[in-house]
Amino acid sequence: MTSPDRPPLTPPAAAAADLAVAQVQARLQALAAPLALTGRARPQTLALHEALGRVLAQDLISPLDVPPHDNAAMDGYAFDGQVLQDTPTDGRGWQWQVVGTALAGRPWTGTLQAGQALRIMTGAVMPAGADTVAPQELCSREGDTLRLPADAGLRPGAHRRLAGEDLAVGQCALPAGTRLGPAAVGLLASLGLASVEVLPALRVVLFSTGDELLEPGQPPRPGAIYDSNRYTLRALLARLGCEVLDLGQLADQPNVLEASLRQAAGQADVIITSGGVSQGDADHLRSVLQRMGQIDFWRVAMRPGRPLAVGLLPAPAPEAAARQALLFGLPGNPVAAMVSFLVFVRPTLLQLMGCSAPAELQPPVLRARSLNPIRKRPGRTEYPRAWLHAHPGRLPEVQVAAEQGSGLLSGMQAANALVLLPHDAGPVEAGDEVDVLLLDSLI
Repeated sequence: MTSPDRPPLTPPAAAAADLAVAQVQARLQALAAPLALTGRARPQTLALHEALGRVLAQDLISPLDVPPHDNAAMDGYAFDGQVLQDTPTDGRGWQWQVVGTALAGRPWTGTLQAGQALRIMTGAVMPAGADTVAPQELCSREGDTLRLPADAGLRPGAHRRLAGEDLAVGQCALPAGTRLGPAAVGLLASLGLASVEVLPALRVVLFSTGDELLEPGQPPRPGAIYDSNRYTLRALLARLGCEVLDLGQLADQPNVLEASLRQAAGQADVIITSGGVSQGDADHLRSVLQRMGQIDFWRVAMRPGRPLAVGLLPAPAPEAAARQALLFGLPGNPVAAMVSFLVFVRPTLLQLMGCSAPAELQPPVLRARSLNPIRKRPGRTEYPRAWLHAHPGRLPEVQVAAEQGSGLLSGMQAANALVLLPHDAGPVEAGDEVDVLLLDSLI
């Protein structure tokens, strides 16, 4: 069924052609925009230790300066740095009288006079009358007399952190749409915040179909294979912080599939399955999806992965008018399912979660020199598994795995990168530069 106010996902003229990866990404971005949690979901208040991976619901304004006071960046001696502008006439450097000690959390309350210095520890408040810290390893001290050699190379203001240098009171510390990583959580803690308002976790239903599938732990039988896709996808969803409802393996029967899908559409923001979406599939998932919702079955010009089902399933009445779940039907081969998830599903889920950070939505692409030739024909985007070797001071090198079958999950486990071979590119010769995606930035 097609909503009267939403155009079909695939115009009829394009339905028979393989879609380029960039076309699919653009369509998914447009489809997800009105479904994003931003603006339609009530924020939740979570303790900082619970907020990792969640998306900030609104701009977070700093309630204080960070750091809250000028402080020492190193252990050493604080003094008025103006004296450093005058070259010592005796060639022996400068000297001061040490009049006290400042520790982190225990400020020295006096005011330094000309010719005086203060022993100071990292993080301690800079005393009045001082703006410079000489690291202790540059200094010599005899009793209360401190000496700094003329060739120390210090400038006024050295090794002093200014109040508000990291964040100033009233400044936007983190914009809405930030996905909270470890550094962001630490930043919130540095502001004295014990909790934060975030968008709710994205709810994802996950299931498998197919009479050939076995659950891990079951005894093997002829013609059967163990269901690895559901476990791979569930792990990927967990890394994104999604709330996953795993329906397990559904019987390949139309009435069971339809009932389960309707239930899922009422519970979830997203439904993900794998297999059963190719033209030649003999099971019932494809026909059930076509009957239930606005579902398109795309052939994507990519390798690994080609079939992809995308669309909307309405929630059961009485929610149907107000709620729809976005469905992804991924290829059945394990590597194809995983790569399709990383290329298409992951950025869409981040968009639905309300994440707006470009670095999250568009992971960095590196340049590397290929150690071996790579077969490639123009007209499709390819993502061969590879191993990236870093070399300080020169371009990294990447070696593509010899076996690239879309059912060889062991090769995906052994890789640390995917080489990105663009749609119009041809074969790669050994020594050519290629684009590389680090798997750590995607998983």
